[in-house]
Amino acid sequence: MKIIVSAGGSGGHIYPALSIIEYFQKQEKNLEVLYIGTHNRMEKEIVPKKGIPYEKLEIYGFNKDIKRDIKNVFLIRKAKKKCLKIMKDFKPDVVIGVGGYVTYPVVWAAHQLGIKTFIHEQNSRPGKVNYLVSRYADVVGITFKSSESYFKKAKKVVYTGHPSLDTHVTEKLDIRTLGFSKDQPLVLYVAGSLGSSSLNQKMIDFLNGPREGYSIFYVVGSNVHLEDFKSQITNHKDLKIVDYFEDLPKIMSECEVVISRAGAGTLFEIIALGKKSIVIPSPNVANNHQYYNAKELEENNVITVLSEEKLSKEILNERIFSLLKDNYKTQELKKNMKRYQEKKPLEEIYNLVKDLTCSSKKR
Repeated sequence: MKIIVSAGGSGGHIYPALSIIEYFQKQEKNLEVLYIGTHNRMEKEIVPKKGIPYEKLEIYGFNKDIKRDIKNVFLIRKAKKKCLKIMKDFKPDVVIGVGGYVTYPVVWAAHQLGIKTFIHEQNSRPGKVNYLVSRYADVVGITFKSSESYFKKAKKVVYTGHPSLDTHVTEKLDIRTLGFSKDQPLVLYVAGSLGSSSLNQKMIDFLNGPREGYSIFYVVGSNVHLEDFKSQITNHKDLKIVDYFEDLPKIMSECEVVISRAGAGTLFEIIALGKKSIVIPSPNVANNHQYYNAKELEENNVITVLSEEKLSKEILNERIFSLLKDNYKTQELKKNMKRYQEKKPLEEIYNLVKDLTCSSKKR
């Protein structure tokens, strides 16, 4: 099987794409993969380190900067031509788009050449690019059932769930190596791979307040200056602050409560690992999709949601202690998570793509 995979811009798109590739590699001994991403975003560093062949496109999202947007129109045309050439040379059986503006010329080119396409939407409210290219796609995979209504022009929409639902942690992490005691519960804070400056500022008051009965592992985010942030913290008892942690599922599997943003990847890692959570949706994302991600899961009683506007050290402490002590609440959350845990998204995505390759070879 030969596939082209495209995703870019943020970990919320890139890591699901890598999960898909890794699963396919296990199923297909002779799998050939080519990844198409941007020339300047995080995937250009992450993907080649995995040993995956990488092609870069110079392309940007539209942002109401007239000069840059005009330039981007020409860059998109150039990217389309490059994608057509790449596909004629590589001859993929299927092209897979997993989100981000870089996927537009990739999926477009595949459609022009009659190559089968599969796209996956991680959020409850689809991004503009996935909404646009869904008319070219042979199959659209969705994480949330509610997303289906946004893809009315798509040929086929399948509720697959999120690739993070297939999270498996095989190696145990001894939290003592991070300086924590096993005698008290661990609370993990993570606000996405890049971090959130607005949320970090609000959390300083909480971190400097009294803390009894639990430890905190705080991932501040790679876009935040670690030492500057640490210098504002006065209470370092039972607290470790890092800017980045490579294997979040591993540390997540050892904690009792997760405090996070509402990116789809993190939410479904929380569900896959059966963790109690306090989710604080970002108000500064496209289509307010984090709010809708969180809303749907809260309505199904698998997470607890706290708005950033209402965040205070008193309320956050109260929520943490409630989740640590309320066994009935814990049982309800874990019971409701099972409905999601039963899904096998990577297996379903693989089977859908496999079917597309078979139909492609019949042409």
